[in-house]
Amino acid sequence: MDGPRYHQIAGALRERIEAGEFAAGRLLPSETELCADYAASRVTIRRALEVLRDESLVASRQGYGWFVAADPLRQSLGRLATIEAQLAESGIVSQRRVLEFGFGVAPDAVRRALGARRVLTVRRLNLADGTPFARVTVWCPEALGRHLSLAEVERSPFYELLEVDLASATQTVTADAAGEADAELLEIPRGSPVLVCTRITHSADHEAVLMSEHVFPAHRTEFVVELTRIDHSIAPSGLRLVEPSAHPA
Repeated sequence: MDGPRYHQIAGALRERIEAGEFAAGRLLPSETELCADYAASRVTIRRALEVLRDESLVASRQGYGWFVAADPLRQSLGRLATIEAQLAESGIVSQRRVLEFGFGVAPDAVRRALGARRVLTVRRLNLADGTPFARVTVWCPEALGRHLSLAEVERSPFYELLEVDLASATQTVTADAAGEADAELLEIPRGSPVLVCTRITHSADHEAVLMSEHVFPAHRTEFVVELTRIDHSIAPSGLRLVEPSAHPA
């Protein structure tokens, strides 16, 4: 009978989740893979997953498939802070894995933002409780970053390493689809929704000293903005419409 079968599969998946085989926020195998694993029809697999969704153990989202339910990782846009600091406040253990470290010619957009021809480029993967959470690329003018080592940037954020007083940052958040490289790093389907944050950090002397790009899986990330009422309006400040031609393909 179909009923007992989908309950059996739900029980088996529940045991795997509770045993930690799939961490919070981590994608489950696709419905096709589960059909093969349990020799069951897609209808049966979907009913099993719906049982677990009713128990708040799993969730689904268009473009991702099914994943282990977890509260979104929240970040405040109202203050200048690192990812690690904000995760630590929520009791989440963060880890960074450096994928690229080197000095070279700045990409055009970075050169325009920082006014530097040569930069230190650091590309890394950030993890939250062992699960990929963000792909981050940071560019720093060579003059400011020449004393830094790979071990230092893997251990500490740039905000703690630069020998300048940091005062402010401008951050732009856009929506995009995960490319092949980011999808592999973040363990999400290619083309699934991601949030892309571009941040330019300024020193107390109003000099741009860092540019960074952060790519977050949209199903795990939540940005929070505190709004104050000004002129009888509580609309978010800095809202800007993007022309279709300005969007990357």
